[in-house]
Amino acid sequence: MNSVSAVRQVENNVRVMLVEDSAVVRGMIRGWLDPLDGVEIVAAADNGQVALNMIKTARPDIIILDIEMPVMDGLTALPGLLRGAPGVKVLVASTLSRRNAEVTLKAMALGAVDYLAKPSFARDGNDARAIFRDELIGKISGLAGLEPAVVRTSGATQKTNGVPSLAPAKTPGAAKPAASSQRWGAIPAASSKFRLRKPSLIAPRVLAIGSSTGGPVALSKMMGILKGQLGKVPVLITQHMPATFTTLLGESLCRLSGLEGGEAKHGELVERGKIYVAPGGFHMRVKQQGSDVIIELEDGAPINHCKPSVDPMFESLAKIYRSSVLGVVLTGMGGDGALGAVKIADAGGSVFAQDEKSSIVWGMPGAAMEAGACVEALDLEKLGRRIGNLLLVKGKKI
Repeated sequence: MNSVSAVRQVENNVRVMLVEDSAVVRGMIRGWLDPLDGVEIVAAADNGQVALNMIKTARPDIIILDIEMPVMDGLTALPGLLRGAPGVKVLVASTLSRRNAEVTLKAMALGAVDYLAKPSFARDGNDARAIFRDELIGKISGLAGLEPAVVRTSGATQKTNGVPSLAPAKTPGAAKPAASSQRWGAIPAASSKFRLRKPSLIAPRVLAIGSSTGGPVALSKMMGILKGQLGKVPVLITQHMPATFTTLLGESLCRLSGLEGGEAKHGELVERGKIYVAPGGFHMRVKQQGSDVIIELEDGAPINHCKPSVDPMFESLAKIYRSSVLGVVLTGMGGDGALGAVKIADAGGSVFAQDEKSSIVWGMPGAAMEAGACVEALDLEKLGRRIGNLLLVKGKKI
């Protein structure tokens, strides 16, 4: 039997539609989101066809969309859901497998804005459930513009960080720091006027990109724009994603750009014309080893509630490449990358941000702008062309 909630008429609150075939999971998610200030679940459906039937009446702002469902799966339903609710933000929730990761990346190419790795609740236990809950609340809060979320629990209030906290993976050879956590300071307060930096006069020797919510699509578009122009520099990318997703993202970006590389490996040599994507669950830094630069993966505590985090990548590149770093901060929730962007700018390098209009969430690029680290904020098309022009410059001086 189809499980459909009556559409609730809600004023002012962010309207959330839940499309999930498991009644147990629907109940859990409803229990987590109902206490959120400013958020209201206005409809629920147990398959894609039911969701399509009610989309125009529900008028959701956000849809939480399961992938594997009977009658009609999430990927099949997605285009119709986007047409039925123009401007809706779709958060795909799927179990963490290579197949589902592939489908999720296809969903984002079709218009979904973010993803959430769903655990096996029966197998993975309470810890996995708590991680999923926190990530779900954080993502919904950020997409709704309510970050950080305030959750009412037994009369008290509890704040969530609004940014995904990815469980660490393990891989042989990865460095493990002694410190259990790191603090990177606070992002400066918002301002309507941004202090802009002058661009570096040194031709770039490395391109570094940080991104989160909406990042996979933005990265794909940028790699397409820059195809044939990236042979002179290594391209290092930190995208907030769990393992498996980063593997597939690396493969996809290599196909789009025509470059070699993919998900980075510990101790790997940094070379021109290759892409290095930070693996899910690891911070990626670079390290000088004689005349070479190598990749260093660190299985440490989350930074800015993220793992991988953009800040350590940016900071390590600034120390080695100095004024020849070309940094880019793309769409994403939270403030990760802002302090690392300042490190690049202070070392004489150039940092560009994606502009607010073309970003799914102007958290990360906005924070980098607020921190006074950027040369300019541009839409993706102009940003890609600007980067291409800088990379085509020959010699040391621009």
